[in-house]
Amino acid sequence: MELWKQIELWNANGQYTQIIDAIEALEEAKLTPELISELAKAYNNVADVNDRANFEKAIQLLKRVEEPLGKEHTWNFRMAYAYYYLDQEGPALTYFERALNARPGDEDTLALIEDCRRRLALPRFEKPFRQRVQESWQLFEREEQVLRVRMRNRVEGEEIINQTTRLLHPAFSEIAFELGCNQDRYDLILTPEGDRVRLIALDYYQKQMPESLKKRWNVMIGRQPAPKAALRIAGRELSAEEVQVWITEHTEKTVSLAVCCPALAELMAENENQVWWILSVFIDQTLGEIAAMSVIDEVKLYSQPQSDAGITLAELPEALREMGLDLSRDPARVLKSYTAYRMEPDEKRQEQVRGDVTAGSTCCPVLIQQYLRGITQAVDDLHKDGIAAGFFYYPFDGFQGEDRAKAILDFRDELEAKISERAGMDAAAWLGGASGLNCGYLDFIAWDLKAVLDAAVAVFAEAPVKWAAFQTFRVNVGGILLKNDEE
Repeated sequence: MELWKQIELWNANGQYTQIIDAIEALEEAKLTPELISELAKAYNNVADVNDRANFEKAIQLLKRVEEPLGKEHTWNFRMAYAYYYLDQEGPALTYFERALNARPGDEDTLALIEDCRRRLALPRFEKPFRQRVQESWQLFEREEQVLRVRMRNRVEGEEIINQTTRLLHPAFSEIAFELGCNQDRYDLILTPEGDRVRLIALDYYQKQMPESLKKRWNVMIGRQPAPKAALRIAGRELSAEEVQVWITEHTEKTVSLAVCCPALAELMAENENQVWWILSVFIDQTLGEIAAMSVIDEVKLYSQPQSDAGITLAELPEALREMGLDLSRDPARVLKSYTAYRMEPDEKRQEQVRGDVTAGSTCCPVLIQQYLRGITQAVDDLHKDGIAAGFFYYPFDGFQGEDRAKAILDFRDELEAKISERAGMDAAAWLGGASGLNCGYLDFIAWDLKAVLDAAVAVFAEAPVKWAAFQTFRVNVGGILLKNDEE
């Protein structure tokens, strides 16, 4: 009781460091869920807006006590607060809404919910991804010599991983990577883990690499093929010869696979998801991750071997080449691969932005798919790294005549070129677009949203359309008007 009275006094006086010191000095046995939650609150309060480490620490602490406290207003509010100041308004909104359910009508929570929705409609990052990437590479330049010495000496393995994570962290809140050393050349392999949206961000990061680093470093995207490599699982080595593969479907450019590994039968019964992850990594190592993303449509997991022995995973690369499939590892082959789609607008769908779309093409189908289903996972993942995924839309009223279809497509291409010229070629990645019954759509991922929107306002001001707007790939937020010549 004395400690709680002292904590109350420290809170009143803004002495949050004293709260942290006092609680962290307690023995583990005396740390109640309530005290851990109070410690998280102190980390939230002691942090400034750029102090990511303390907000991340608060989230880690709160996750430890989610089971006993996760339905309370206080726990959800503190979790939301930390995400809010990490520029992750997507999850912040979810937790603020849960906090409001636990305490209906709370004015502070209502105000922050409204602010989250505004920020999700028009993201205002403390640091856009373009700036975060620059800072990450600057840090890498300052410390890479120490990293090279550690890698060359092949010691301090944990320190090597921790240092590399810290060098990449200014750009990425979460990042998967591999390292390698060969004489005087050093490899940094950034893996998208099969995620095309993440691949787009990694490709941008790689292309911003300073020239000074290219003398000693190879920065590559995607796990590189190592068909003879083995994975060490549960104390034993697993080779590609022990994994059976069946090609179940194939087209001119892609295949679907089924895989089975008898050596993992026991683990399969205990944890199918872990087996799935192990075999996915194994396929990436055998083909190369970029090649696997390009040529494999679907992978099914068999729990038991089939009567048809199929082929081994080690034999898969040659089998795919014999089918005429391209196993090159250039990320551009994925990023420049466009998928065309058609839709049939109905009356209900047309009430939603993009609901009038009849046809489009995209190099990032997951953003379109998730938007249509009301899912925000991909845009939330981008948002937390200072990246905005969205689209411009504008009316077709001014496009008439026999060449209307061509004029519409030409206009979209001109928009892309002019906005890039004004904002900077490194400000956005253009994903494709769509045409609807009433409007046109130009899709993009912005590495610096403010620069892109400022450029768009200037370009649309001179464009032959009555109005234009921007919206993120979220159905639960409104659009942002960039031009309006109508009353």
